[in-house]
Parts: sequence; structure tokens; C-alpha cells
Amino acid sequence: MVQSHHMASSSSSSSQRTHIPVPSDSDLGAKSFGHEAQASVVPINIVTEASQLPAEFLNPSPERQLIIGFDCEGVDLCRHGTLCIMQLAFPDAIFLVDAIQGGEVLMKACKPALESSYITKVIHDCKRDSEALYFQFGIKLHNVFDTQIAYSLIEEQEGRTRLPDDYISFVGLLADPRYYGVSYLEKEEVRVLLRQDPNFWTYRPLSEMMIRAASDDVQFLLSIYHKMMKKLNQRSLWYLAVRGDLYCRCFCINDNDFADWPAVPPIPDNLTAEGNNPEEEILSVLNVPPGKMGLVIGRRGASILAIKESCNAAIFMGGAKGPPDKVFIIGPVKQVRKAEAILRGRMLEMF
Repeated sequence: MVQSHHMASSSSSSSQRTHIPVPSDSDLGAKSFGHEAQASVVPINIVTEASQLPAEFLNPSPERQLIIGFDCEGVDLCRHGTLCIMQLAFPDAIFLVDAIQGGEVLMKACKPALESSYITKVIHDCKRDSEALYFQFGIKLHNVFDTQIAYSLIEEQEGRTRLPDDYISFVGLLADPRYYGVSYLEKEEVRVLLRQDPNFWTYRPLSEMMIRAASDDVQFLLSIYHKMMKKLNQRSLWYLAVRGDLYCRCFCINDNDFADWPAVPPIPDNLTAEGNNPEEEILSVLNVPPGKMGLVIGRRGASILAIKESCNAAIFMGGAKGPPDKVFIIGPVKQVRKAEAILRGRMLEMF
């Protein structure tokens, strides 16, 4: 997809402008994206007000559909942890949306794009980013291409069985030669800094390291997207769209059972015509009596792992970031009901 070149220049008023190398497809032999790789240069724009963003992003339309790399950085990112930066990667520019300096006004200007069906957001593991966007800015993230889900679907499609809980990390995905084949050493550097100082992403002005780390997290996503799209069949693409929507909702519990969220895509006619109908997928939220979560999880996670092994469904806990005392189950209806029954059985054994 070719982007018009006025996009990057539309933000020339941004407060800072810097360049980093982005390995092109011809550089895929490079084993680490140490910045010595001969590479194309992409401008990075720091955005503190909406006028610095491309018009086609701010005003989504069916005539100008976009595919962008997407990620968020913050302090303990979840409903309570502060969202600090939102990264948007276009083919010809990266925009770092400063949620701290731009605040609610800037984030609300991005809401139509993040909720739009006309803009595909390519992201690795959307659950916590979606939760932060929803509870902090009222944004319902929609139409994601989640590379973590896509990776699992491609593995399944190609006949490799995945262990329960074996979700590919972004570092692992980048290292896979089928998708990029580079080692992501900078990520570990930033992880160490975050452990030393959890407020790393709150400081302003953004340091060169912060700019580079935030950009590195999105600059490869579009290339990975194109490689994955060549592998995904129609059935997997439907599952990917549905699971993306359900994973975005996962931790965003509200009182109206997600009635105000976009509808999950129905099974397309071309798949039902094949006779081997995929089964509808759902999200179920199960309440666990206070203080009993340890028994559901079991010693070293043995109990919850056994449930995952016996049901073909994804099972998540809110964990330390919350929401506490809830189990989230995503998958085909029958498998979700089976998981619920086993979990309820475990809860009954507790009393």
C-alpha cells in the first residue's frame, strides 16, 4: 500500500524531529538491528497536538483505508497505570503521540481512528493497551491485527501444535527468520531501566533513548504484517479478526456486557459454504470468590494449566494489574462452556 508523501511533511511543525535507521527487506540478513545496518531512514515526529498528525489518520474514511503499526508505552500499563506514549508507524514516518503533554484533548482526537474499521492497527498483544485506552480515555480499540494471535493461527494452520500459554513474545517474533530474523537487544536495555525506575516513560523532554525505544517497538510491525498476510488463509483471517476484537475487550469489563462495543465479525458466507464451518467464538468472564483465586490457579499454576490443556480456549487472569477475582475465557462456544464448567467445579471443591 503506497502512502502519499505529504503525510510525513504534514507534521513538520512537530516539537522534535529525528531520524533512525529502519532495516529494509534487503537487510534481513543482519542479525541484530544494531544501527550499523545499512537502512532506509524514516522521520520520527513527536506529537503534542492533533494538527501534527496526518489528516487521513484523524479523519478515517473508506476511500483512504490505512494500515499502521501501533503500540503504547506507560507506567505499569493497564486501567490504573498511566499511558504515556502511543506509537503510530506509517510506511513513511513514525509518530510518537505524547499522551502526557497532549493529554486528553490529543488522545480524544485519535479516538475515531483507533475505533475505526477503516484503519487496521497492527499490534503485538493488544489486551493491556486496549484496557488502558478504554479506562483512561474512553477509547474502544477496534480492528486490530494482533501479531501474537496471527502467529499462533499460522502455526496451527501449518500443523504445528502450540503448548497452552505458549504465546510468542515480540522479541521472539522479531527473532523468527520467517518474519524478521533480528535480535532486539535494545528491548532488554529498556526493561532493565524500567525495573530500576518504573516512571521511565513519564519524563519530558523525551530522551534519544526513549525516542529510539518507542520507535523500535513499532517500526517492524508493517513488514511483519505483510509477511503474515501472505501466509494466513481465509479461515484464519476470520479467527484473527474475531479474536482481535475479543482480546481488545478482554480486560475492559463494563456493566452493559460490551453492548456499546463494535459487533464481532460474523462467520463469512464463503467459509460456511465450504461445509467445515468454524464455530462462533465468545468471551466469557467468570467471577471467582474473593481469596479463592490461588485454588483456581493451583500450585505453580498446575490447576489452571490442566484446564487450558483440556479445553481449546485461551484463559487469562487479571493478575496483579487486575481486574482481580476474574477469569477471562476466549474461544469457540463449546470449549468456553467446558472451561467454565471445570472452573466452577474447582470453585465448588473449595468450600
